Amino acid sequence: MKAVTVPVPFVDLKTQCNELTSEIMPAIENVIRRAAFILGAEVDEFEEKFADYCDSGYCVSVASGTDAIHLALRAVGVGPGDEVITAGNSFVATTFAISHTGATPVLVDINPSDHNLNVNLIEQAISPKTKAIVPVHLYGQPGNMQAIQEIAEKHGLKIVEDSCQAHGSEYFGKRTGTLGDAGCFSFYPGKNLGAFGDGGAIVTQDPKVAERLRLLRNYGQREKNVHSMLAFNSRLDTLQAAVLLVKLPYLDDWNNQRRKAAALYHQYLADSELVLPTENEGARHVYHLFVVKHPQRKQLMEYLNQQDIFCGIHYPNPLNQATPYLDVRSAPNNLPVCTKLADEIFSLPMFPGITESQIQRVSKAIKSFDASAH
Repeated sequence: MKAVTVPVPFVDLKTQCNELTSEIMPAIENVIRRAAFILGAEVDEFEEKFADYCDSGYCVSVASGTDAIHLALRAVGVGPGDEVITAGNSFVATTFAISHTGATPVLVDINPSDHNLNVNLIEQAISPKTKAIVPVHLYGQPGNMQAIQEIAEKHGLKIVEDSCQAHGSEYFGKRTGTLGDAGCFSFYPGKNLGAFGDGGAIVTQDPKVAERLRLLRNYGQREKNVHSMLAFNSRLDTLQAAVLLVKLPYLDDWNNQRRKAAALYHQYLADSELVLPTENEGARHVYHLFVVKHPQRKQLMEYLNQQDIFCGIHYPNPLNQATPYLDVRSAPNNLPVCTKLADEIFSLPMFPGITESQIQRVSKAIKSFDASAH
């Protein structure tokens, strides 16, 4: 008879939620009792505390990470006819946000080592229409912001950081999201700091950008029924802000747990055939995802699935292969590194609270596959 094994999930949200129920439920009930569902006091409090956490002057919360990037780009002056440079391997939300401004994304290839924007290719992508760069701190690893800052200053470009996977990550001691004109975060439930639904925020040091963001998210209103500009309805629900206020004090500890799990993966998989992620000089990776490479990805993932070990692929297709972006410019053409890595990468189970025994089990199964494949 086959032994019963407990599955190793790709992400475990239930345990974290159960551990915080005694704090979260009263916070939610407080909002319900007051019926303060839209822009309630918890929204202001969360914005203040998240700005402090990021060491930023201002935080403006919105309805999603996609909206955060979209409205941040608008707030720094991006619009129709402009071009915005970003990486070719992010989630499509990054390019959708650019497109929603009326601008056109220009895709740049990545480094094979850290999967972040290859800064040596950025200037090839710049044209007279280029208005901004959106570096993506993919998987929780900060990009090479010093080089990006130098390029942006040289060419008069804005920087809007996509930190949607990088809450709490640092670049030479500074939080990501504070290294450009604006930094964007998602609070999708599976993120390092996740709500109980969609949510997002933008941090900035510029009071004018913050003020424009507050207008853009709420119908252009400084006061009710006075609309000073064409704008949107993109507000963080008060219920979600209440949840995030409970969770925010735990974020650093959860990130440390992720880093400990990553170190254990490195320890147990050092002699496997996987290519493991690296951490760049000056970077504090927060391992939203633990992304590895293997030449027999499909077969290995099927084998792990049979062992009740569940993995993911982030992301299976470069953005130049998405239907809306088949004709966009890229540097170089066809994004060869993005394309190659898309066939090899996959993500191992990673979440706060993953146990050493779970990591050992994943590692043992991977080594077993490697041994049987020879």
